[in-house]
Amino acid sequence: MATFLHHVGRCAFRRRGLTALLWLLVLVGAGVAASSAPTPPADTFSMPGTESQKAFDLLEEKFPAAGADGASARVVIRAPEGERITAPDNKAAVADLVAALGKDPKVSRVSDPFTAGAVSKDGTTAYAVATYEVIATELTGKQHDALDDVLAGGRAAGLTVEAGGDAVKVDASMSGAGEKIGLLVSAVVLVMTFGSLIAAGMPLITALIGVGVGISAITALGTTLGLSSTTSTLAMMLGLAVGIDYALFVVSRYRSELLEGHDKEEAAGRAVGTAGSAVVFAGLTVIVALAGLSVVNIPMLTKMGLAAAGTVAVAVLIAITLVPALLGFAPVRVLRRRDRKAFRGKPLSDRQQRKAAKRAAKAARKAAPNLGARWAGFVLRHPVAVLLVGVVGLGAVALPAADLELGLPGEGTMATDTTQRQAYDMLSESFGDGFNGPLTVTVESDRAAQVAKAVGERFADQDGVASVAPATANEAGNTAIFNVVPTSGPNETATEDLVRSLRDLAGGLEGELGAEVLITGQTALFIDFSRTLDDALLPYLGLVVGLAFLLLMVVFRSVLVPFKAALGFLLSVGAALGAVVAVFQKGWLADVFGIEQPGPVMSTMPILMIGVVFGLAMDYEVFLVSRMREAYAHGARPGEAVITGFRYGGRVVSAAAIIMISVFSGFIAEQNDLIKMMGFALAAAVLFDAFVVRMAIVPALFALLGTKAWWLPRWLDAVLPNLDVEGAKLSRHQAAPSHGRRSRQREHELIH
Repeated sequence: MATFLHHVGRCAFRRRGLTALLWLLVLVGAGVAASSAPTPPADTFSMPGTESQKAFDLLEEKFPAAGADGASARVVIRAPEGERITAPDNKAAVADLVAALGKDPKVSRVSDPFTAGAVSKDGTTAYAVATYEVIATELTGKQHDALDDVLAGGRAAGLTVEAGGDAVKVDASMSGAGEKIGLLVSAVVLVMTFGSLIAAGMPLITALIGVGVGISAITALGTTLGLSSTTSTLAMMLGLAVGIDYALFVVSRYRSELLEGHDKEEAAGRAVGTAGSAVVFAGLTVIVALAGLSVVNIPMLTKMGLAAAGTVAVAVLIAITLVPALLGFAPVRVLRRRDRKAFRGKPLSDRQQRKAAKRAAKAARKAAPNLGARWAGFVLRHPVAVLLVGVVGLGAVALPAADLELGLPGEGTMATDTTQRQAYDMLSESFGDGFNGPLTVTVESDRAAQVAKAVGERFADQDGVASVAPATANEAGNTAIFNVVPTSGPNETATEDLVRSLRDLAGGLEGELGAEVLITGQTALFIDFSRTLDDALLPYLGLVVGLAFLLLMVVFRSVLVPFKAALGFLLSVGAALGAVVAVFQKGWLADVFGIEQPGPVMSTMPILMIGVVFGLAMDYEVFLVSRMREAYAHGARPGEAVITGFRYGGRVVSAAAIIMISVFSGFIAEQNDLIKMMGFALAAAVLFDAFVVRMAIVPALFALLGTKAWWLPRWLDAVLPNLDVEGAKLSRHQAAPSHGRRSRQREHELIH
């Protein structure tokens, strides 16, 4: 692997003009395809194989009238305090409001609350439903403004008027502020790390090119593959983060190779052969984790995972081709100003390069250890204490995860000052807690109307049922639907228990009445969603962890290194999940992070976070430990290898982690709840994984394991392919240090 990538790096460096031109053509081509592509489809949510989805499919096939409606707005009207909504003046004001709703040409019909029976028992509150001809995503600002004017007119008449439904505008679009904040912080970190504006600019430029190619491709294929506009969000978030990090590692290694005396083209080849190998395998672990979301069998997660995986693949290709090409345009100016003086003369011969490399190695041994080496030495001296503090600390942060509550986003979880939430609360107060979460029951039979009536009567006798609406049959008479209103709210445990009991009852009625009875609705959908995730979690973890374990075992030629990498991932994801529960569910520091309404954690977030965090955790494992493995393969003892890894990789890994944290943290400023939560979760996970697990727990374990950390059974060593990720074949001409007394003495000096 290292040899092949070494040739790729040299070729890209030598043919830099052609390489840059090819990537420019790819970017322009993808951009043109995206600009000419049709509008991406609207977001859809489906769960194949569940009862809820089966009911939706049945309605679409047998009862198209039930699903043919477009967007809707449910306008809730309440009379002034002490009055009834049926009073003549108030009734006239409601009639004017209903008439105003119907004036919009996109509104197909409006229900009159007085003729539709939509008045509360106490006579204070009513609601009208306006149904549009188009779906919510096709509504324009004109329709939203018209609805706002209607609400304002009702309020001017002295009524309390609020509205809910998908026709009401929700400001959850991507503002772009997150990317800008992340890029700004990344630029500052890169300048501080490299001390060169050109070196700092390369990772930013290549990351933007990679994201541009990835997002443009997603947009171009949106209609063909059913990719909605939100599918690209995760791809953009990860594309920026890993794109900058991958380029950072290659540029940093190039500078190191150049300062060791290699000529410019050879330095580029070695950088791609060593750091590029780590990038390839780190990228593969991320791709495996994201593509593995397909096993969950939720199309939305599958599309998001595959789109993000494709963008990460582009970032890997750019790191091993475009980055060395750009280095060819400024081979010396990527160095600090004080380091450029040595490259102003004639190029060194091979013999001079070898002497320069020896002098650089000797100078490095005599030089004072940097912060990374000093930290590694501290950990090697106190491995047990560092290990205990790290594990106990992450465990403490993970404690709130024991109270994890999952839920689907809805109007009941919005901020209390939004019109949707106020309409939701008004309906709950006047019509009951279960009014906002009715269950939809479908009955398929040759005598659908009669059977549905019988089923409704049996359901009405069950505990927890507030009311059962009359059934409506389709024109063919073979399918009927009716609503069941629970006494409890949509997110309450009692409603979940009711759904399960009604489904059990429906199973018995199917044989008795000769009909198929299905139950769907928000609560039923959540139960099916939770069951789908629970059933898929273990297979998903097994697939992802198993494949990544094999990859890491091939990379590091060890059994214990991949094993501890997986354990470190569990600590990181547990702590990150605990932080999410503490902030988004319990409301701790909610004001700091702009959380207007704490509530249940989104159901999709944990498994999505697990996939992404696992890939990113393996990134830092590969980047940091690969340098240790490289030193060990070249003759260093275990402790010296750890210190070498931190001397050359600690600063770069720290910078990469800070960059990734800044990119993810920027998305906390977005209005979309899932994006805000994912940005926080990923930023927290990278913080815990990079600075606690990889920087503290991993070297402590290496100190305790010693040479056993690199143990691999002989039979497995013979079976596994030797990909030479550490670049041993690139250094055959250099004499390997001995593992003997001198090396042990050197290790002792480094630690103490």
